[in-house]
Amino acid sequence: MLDFNDALPRPANPADLTLQREALRADLLARLPSVLKTLFPAGKVRGGAFAIGNVQGDPGDSLEVALSGEKAGLWYDHATGEGGDLFALIAAVHGLETHGQFAEVMALAGQLLGTARVEPTPLREKAPVDRLGPATAKWDYVAADGTLIACVYRYDPPTGKEFRPWDVRARLWRAPDPRPLYNLPAIAQAKEVVLVEGERCADALVHQGVAATTAMNGAKAPIDKTDWSPLRGKAVLIWPDRDAPGWDYAENAARACMAAGAASVAILVPPTDKPDKWDAADAVSEDFDCVAFITHGERRVIKAASPALPTHTLGALLDDDSPVPPDLIAPRVLTPGGLLVFGGAPKVGKSDFLLAWLMHMAAGASFLGMTPPRPLRVFYLQAEVQYHYLRERVKGIPLPSHRISEARVNFVATPQLRLVLDEAGLAQVIPAIVQAFGNTPPDLIAIDPIRNVFDGGEAGGENDNGAMLFFLSQRVEQLRTAVNPDAGLVLVHHTKKLGKKPFEEDPFQALAGAGSLRGYYSTGMLLFRPDETQTTRQLIFELRNGAALPVKSVDKFNGTWREVANTGRRVLQDYAERLDAERRRKHDVILQILFDEAADGRCYSATQFAEAFEGRAGLGAERTIRERLSVLATQGYIKFFRNAEDYGLPPLHRSKFGYQCVEGMVLRREGPPDPDTGEIPMWPVSVYPSHYKCPQTGALLPVEDATIWLYHDEDHP
Repeated sequence: MLDFNDALPRPANPADLTLQREALRADLLARLPSVLKTLFPAGKVRGGAFAIGNVQGDPGDSLEVALSGEKAGLWYDHATGEGGDLFALIAAVHGLETHGQFAEVMALAGQLLGTARVEPTPLREKAPVDRLGPATAKWDYVAADGTLIACVYRYDPPTGKEFRPWDVRARLWRAPDPRPLYNLPAIAQAKEVVLVEGERCADALVHQGVAATTAMNGAKAPIDKTDWSPLRGKAVLIWPDRDAPGWDYAENAARACMAAGAASVAILVPPTDKPDKWDAADAVSEDFDCVAFITHGERRVIKAASPALPTHTLGALLDDDSPVPPDLIAPRVLTPGGLLVFGGAPKVGKSDFLLAWLMHMAAGASFLGMTPPRPLRVFYLQAEVQYHYLRERVKGIPLPSHRISEARVNFVATPQLRLVLDEAGLAQVIPAIVQAFGNTPPDLIAIDPIRNVFDGGEAGGENDNGAMLFFLSQRVEQLRTAVNPDAGLVLVHHTKKLGKKPFEEDPFQALAGAGSLRGYYSTGMLLFRPDETQTTRQLIFELRNGAALPVKSVDKFNGTWREVANTGRRVLQDYAERLDAERRRKHDVILQILFDEAADGRCYSATQFAEAFEGRAGLGAERTIRERLSVLATQGYIKFFRNAEDYGLPPLHRSKFGYQCVEGMVLRREGPPDPDTGEIPMWPVSVYPSHYKCPQTGALLPVEDATIWLYHDEDHP
């Protein structure tokens, strides 16, 4: 059975409800400030909005209701994200739903109008300072060029501190959009910036000489409404207050800094022995060492700085009048952080020379004109001489008696090592060096020789430029960086066999892997024996950081290396004379062979001649012969004839120059058979050139007079 007494009330006509709702809304809006004040007695009018802490009516400013304009009556709670119109606000206050309980909401709205006091709406809201009392502090936000953007005022009424931003450009009590960072002129000039909470903390650090800034509103700063772009490319260090909101602010700000393109971002961890809410201003007030904390304090790295290449403007270079660091070994033989490669052929005396040199540097004594500024700490990593023979050599090197005591502790050597400088080898060598010198790292590290410890990765041996570059950059530099980045390095390396002429033109090309070595080292030094029958050696330098040094002639007398000025020069002169004599001999031999071969009916192109007479008559290799033929052609001793058919010779289709000929050359050719005897006579035919090699351009040119021969060398000007 149905009980009609429990039936739901008949719904009102929808059209009537709509009219009632709109009429009620209009009445509410007409008396909006009074309605809101009745609904929230603790609320306040700020600018064009009514502020209250929440829908429960607690004091605060999280919930705002627009008082004018098209949005009049709309509200939004920044803490909860809720909002809506006035009916939704009344429903929220009373815990109702506007959809299912709208009639009750309308009833409450009507009651609210009945109790709301009618107050005239002020024509213009007065500045909040009138109600908050005088400002207790003020901070100016200026652009990088000094233009004033905004001001932030602090008030300290009995209800607690409050801040009010003033938009200078809009002339309104509001924050600019976007909100600038504080202290922009200093930030623009700084590479490292400290971000704190609030202007008071920023000012405290600024007075300590720190480039500090803050976002407007500190920990409550709306991240998305702040212009973080001035931090692009900066190293940003965030100093949060010691509380949970402070750390939240730091993390949000860190993400914003990264998005803005900061070079690096890190968050300082406040000391655990400090009280809650401890901040940068507190640190300054208690004479806390802020600079040390910023430099060395514990931090959480959000974004590490990428390695940056150092660059210098011309102006910076011109203005830098600081003294140049003193040489480790003068004059500019080895500079701080420099790399010297000491090369020489096997058995030329490299290790003996090096040992004496290093011991003198450790003693602070000059050696063959190379002088240290003080006794150097030297680590000698050697892989050739066993311990007993090493000590025998050391005892045979005389040092100035008054310097021996310093050299005894400054010079540290290994016995013959049998390891490769790969990762495992470095793991043994680096601790050994650190242990040998303690807290005072070595000034100089010598490795003798490269070949015995070489690790070129997967590229190859020390003759491969790529492998050598790997060894230098990934092994040698790693060793130096771990021990002392300013230490000088000496690498001992062998030279490969190089022809005398190429060696005379560029001796440092004799270093194995020279392509990589010469592009890497700051100094090259070669020990060279020009005459194997003599003991005198030459010391040749190639400096990158200083003026060229003259070649030294050195020799060893009674265990002491000395410079010999004149003997070496004589040796060089003798050596040059022998080279000249050899060239003249080959000159004569080649011309004579060409002449004699033609007399026997044979002529040659240059290539044919070189291949035919390789290793004969002391002419050397095929390539050497071709080079001599080219020189003789340039000098005019050899010319060419391309009319081979005139002499009964086969044509040379693949030769650019043709057959070679010399002055007065006669070619014997077969004549017609004797009709009586049937014998074939040989007829002499003079050979005349048709072309010659231009001495200036090397081009093949036709001769003007085949009977005239001109020679272009020193003997025949």
